[in-house]
Amino acid sequence: MSGRDLFCQPRRFGRGAALTLVFASVLVAGAATGSFPGDRKSPAGTAGSAAPVGRQQDVAEAAAEAMAAGESPMEAAERAVSRSGDRWGAVYSQGEYEEFEEALDGEYTGVGLWARRERDGRIEVTKVRAGSPAATAGIRAGDRLRSVDGAKVDGRPVTEVVSLLRGDATDAPAGTAVKVGLERGTRAWDLTLRRARLSTDSVTVRELAGGITVIRIASFTKGAGDAVRAAVRRAPAASGIVLDLRGNSGGLVTEAVTAASAFLDGGLVATYDVEGDQRALHARSGGDTGRPLVAVVDGGTMSAAELLTGALQDRGRAVVVGSRTFGKGSVQMPSRLPDGSVAELTVGHYRTPSGRAVDGRGITPDLEADRGVLERAATVLSGLGES
Repeated sequence: MSGRDLFCQPRRFGRGAALTLVFASVLVAGAATGSFPGDRKSPAGTAGSAAPVGRQQDVAEAAAEAMAAGESPMEAAERAVSRSGDRWGAVYSQGEYEEFEEALDGEYTGVGLWARRERDGRIEVTKVRAGSPAATAGIRAGDRLRSVDGAKVDGRPVTEVVSLLRGDATDAPAGTAVKVGLERGTRAWDLTLRRARLSTDSVTVRELAGGITVIRIASFTKGAGDAVRAAVRRAPAASGIVLDLRGNSGGLVTEAVTAASAFLDGGLVATYDVEGDQRALHARSGGDTGRPLVAVVDGGTMSAAELLTGALQDRGRAVVVGSRTFGKGSVQMPSRLPDGSVAELTVGHYRTPSGRAVDGRGITPDLEADRGVLERAATVLSGLGES
């Protein structure tokens, strides 16, 4: 039997667009997590897996009937998902799902630059990853991007520009060439870059005044949990920690549990159900339970990030500062359709250690703060340190 349980955020994007910063929360096999056994790369519904049930069966049948009639299975599946009323249900093309899984692995194919569109429609490079093809070619933040493979980019949405750079339309692999036109001051030039496999920086660490360590988790991609544990070990012994989860849309649940293990000495992280079957997630033992900790959240804190927040709050391990989180606490399961596309439908929900439901409710911070959130967190930490 193969399968994955997914705690997903809503996903709506155009076909062929870059699937950026879109994450589901995947439970990988293991007795400690109580998850389904199986290969994370094989969605439920592939050969040898259990047959889909309930809504999944209805969607699978609609797709099969469409294929038999010479119609699009994916479009039929999308209609079936829409009729089901599943708020979080979604259908991916095969290429989109593969790109999605690559994102979960914390890797992507690209040239290593970030861009934004200015008010006049021009595309400006805002950041260049060290060691990337863009950096090696001498591209700098502030350069203007004029064209990609001969296509002018002025006025285009940034997502389209990123898609062109990555070669999403042709699923361009690492090593393929992309020609870019650039401008810096009065200088204009063209150069050819070779796309490469790059990793995301999902966990970053910095220090605030007073020796406070800020650990920001942008998403729970592969390795993020161990990165958090390492950051906690490296933090000065007497310092408090701010765990910044603002804008974190989710990620691999096993990574969120590993991150929880950095601050807990074992015990319950969350419970969840799949088609009525109750399961539990537990932290590893040996975490740092004495260091002052504040978790910072906002309305963009979702899914696995809410699972971690709820665990730290319920277990009395962290003071939560910020604004109410998004409220994504349902479990999705994917199934492969006849044309290779993948449908995901809700099969259950998770709860915090105290039994609180998160879906549609979110998590209310212990201290509400819309502005100056890090400053408020630092103030709270100073009080915790004195207690």
